[in-house]
Amino acid sequence: MESASYKLKPMYRYLMMLTIASAIGNQGWQTLFNNFAVDVGHLNGNQIGIIQGVREIPGLLALLAIFLIRFLREDRLSALSILVLGGGLAATGFFPGYSGILITTLLMSTGFHYYETTNQSLMLQYFNAQTAPKVIGNFRGLAAASNIFIGLLILSLSYFFAYRELYITVGIIVTFFAVWAFSKDPTEKHQQVQTKKLVIRKRYWLYYFLTFMSGARRQIFTAFAVFLLVKKFKYGVDEIAMLFVINNIINYFLSPAIGRAIAFFGERQILSIEYSAVFFIFLAYAYVSTKWMAGVLYILDYIFFNFAIAINTYFQKIGDPREIASGIAVGFSINHIAAVVIPVIGGALWMIDYKIPFFAAAGLSIVSLLAVQKIHYVLPVKI
Repeated sequence: MESASYKLKPMYRYLMMLTIASAIGNQGWQTLFNNFAVDVGHLNGNQIGIIQGVREIPGLLALLAIFLIRFLREDRLSALSILVLGGGLAATGFFPGYSGILITTLLMSTGFHYYETTNQSLMLQYFNAQTAPKVIGNFRGLAAASNIFIGLLILSLSYFFAYRELYITVGIIVTFFAVWAFSKDPTEKHQQVQTKKLVIRKRYWLYYFLTFMSGARRQIFTAFAVFLLVKKFKYGVDEIAMLFVINNIINYFLSPAIGRAIAFFGERQILSIEYSAVFFIFLAYAYVSTKWMAGVLYILDYIFFNFAIAINTYFQKIGDPREIASGIAVGFSINHIAAVVIPVIGGALWMIDYKIPFFAAAGLSIVSLLAVQKIHYVLPVKI
């Protein structure tokens, strides 16, 4: 039985703390945004849509992180990103107008997306192919627990605090983690030096393709699955919130197991299971007729989405160790191309027939399933 010595690495503790901060910040923003935008900002649907679009811009520009590490170590960029996330959150309550929310959202999102980029990169650099999937799975579980914590905290404080105080509270919590991180040096002396330029290679095409398809799947899940629950099955805010809680509880226990399964069975097998399952889930979305079954599909969809961890661990196995940071930054930007394209195309198709986006998603799942068969077989790791 392999020991958990990787948990003793300074980088493990460092990224664990910052991952908790990132989850708290992102979930805090998600929890407060819509009500704050409507109740205080008095924004209309078009303005909220634009803000949501602007929120994805830093994800598209994540590849710029490779230029920033010319001036900052990656671990320092991670801490700075969390500081920016916390600052953007704390400032939001002071600027309730459209322009103010737009700017603070851009600030918050820049911190969140750049941390996610450096976090994924550092995990693949500091943990080998046997342990990286388990580390990522563990951190996904911690993020789920953090989501539950901040949701319950906001719910409790909302009886006593106004939106401004709630945003300040969440921002201070996140900022505390960033300040802690600046006092630490988790680097190792003999770590592989990363290239400081953008690298795009033909031999990484499958990683790029799977990353793009994963982004498309994420957008269909976040945009149209939830909209189906609200529009067709009349889910209320409390019921949607309950689904989020259920998903995070399941994720807390299941994500570490998914990481171990990737290490044991390999990326091709795990991704094949994901795309086979979501093919039937997307078809079921188009035909489901009962409220409770629609909720079950949403929970299953959320579970299988976590299998996408295997895309990054696949890149770790095929990539040049010097190009991990560059490859992850490029992949993160590619993943977010779909965030701009899919909602627009899917929304137009929804107006014709709400089933069409889900049929299209099922088709994309088959394409992804065929693509992952090109992943070269790697002997399972005994754990």
